[in-house]
Amino acid sequence: MSEHIATLPARRPRASRRRITVGVAAVAIAFAAWWIVSALGLVNGARFPTPLTTWQAAVQLSRDSGYAGGTLFQHIGHSLRLVFLGFLVAIGTGVPLGLLMGFSKRIDALVGPVFSLLRPIPPLAWIPLAILWLGLGDPAKIFLIWVSSFTPAVINTYAGVRNIDPTLIEAARVHGAGHPVRMLREVLIPGSMPMIFTGLRLSLQTAWMTLVAAELIGAFIGLGKVLDTAALDIRPGMILYAMVWVGLLGAVMTRGLEWIEKRALPWLR
Repeated sequence: MSEHIATLPARRPRASRRRITVGVAAVAIAFAAWWIVSALGLVNGARFPTPLTTWQAAVQLSRDSGYAGGTLFQHIGHSLRLVFLGFLVAIGTGVPLGLLMGFSKRIDALVGPVFSLLRPIPPLAWIPLAILWLGLGDPAKIFLIWVSSFTPAVINTYAGVRNIDPTLIEAARVHGAGHPVRMLREVLIPGSMPMIFTGLRLSLQTAWMTLVAAELIGAFIGLGKVLDTAALDIRPGMILYAMVWVGLLGAVMTRGLEWIEKRALPWLR
């Protein structure tokens, strides 16, 4: 038995290296296929991004003149700011609401029907109201990102509280943690943390998916602005390059959140 336990730590690095190797190989194969298809002229270069047009887009965005009103880092900085603010507001409102709904049946009965009514509405359906209420500036974009990120935070936090073993709650009451504040701090929040982090990851991913649509609202800069301008200019290479950056930034932020989760909840490793 001890021999098997001793070999477990060594297996994880090997499995991790294997996944990385497979991932790199898959990307290399996909890139090679893309290059061959483009080089053989099997696709229309004016409509389909090629390695050459994508590289030209990267070079143009790296220059001081940039594209669509800014350089690559200016566009990235603006998009990161919108996602970060919208995500922070979403977790700052969604997590507490989910905790309260899961803890109090009265609050759940009061807020639950309204939340269930608004939940199916797509975030993009809020665009007209966002413009009417907040205009064409960044507040409207942050509002849309908040709307999309708010729901996963509430649902997963609520589920985390509801799934806590009732015997733990009863034991906490017996040992003097019956006060609502102590119950939340000592039992409900720690017990629901895995689901809370799941909600945070989903909220962050949803925020990035909403970003592009949000930046179409009177945007002067941002990755969404690059995509919109490139579509009007019929520049598929620029479109692909901006899409790659949206995906990379979203993946990096998600990995960062997973890193925080592993250190905040070491027993889940």
